[in-house]
Amino acid sequence: MSGGGGVDVTAEGRRFIEEIDGFCGFNRRWLVRLEEPTDERYGWLPRSRPLEKYIEYGVINLDKPPGPTSHEVVAWIKRMFGVQRAGHGGTLEPQPHGGGAGRP
Repeated sequence: MSGGGGVDVTAEGRRFIEEIDGFCGFNRRWLVRLEEPTDERYGWLPRSRPLEKYIEYGVINLDKPPGPTSHEVVAWIKRMFGVQRAGHGGTLEPQPHGGGAGRP
């Protein structure tokens, strides 16, 4: 399918996946069983997606440094991106370091 500006959406999507695979050190062949046309109203090519859409629908993977609480980091994210709703799934606390009883 061609997207806006004559972009072949299917080929561009496959190139993006192969680039991510290469970055991650994967060397696998993708099998496409059926190609379906994509309606441009329902999505974006990853590099074409506006930042506002990433913020509205996205997830921020964060490696929280020791010190600030998870609540503080969420407050910073909300302030930095100008959003009212944000949260965290699980703990943002760093992994324990050093050996203790029962720890590797």
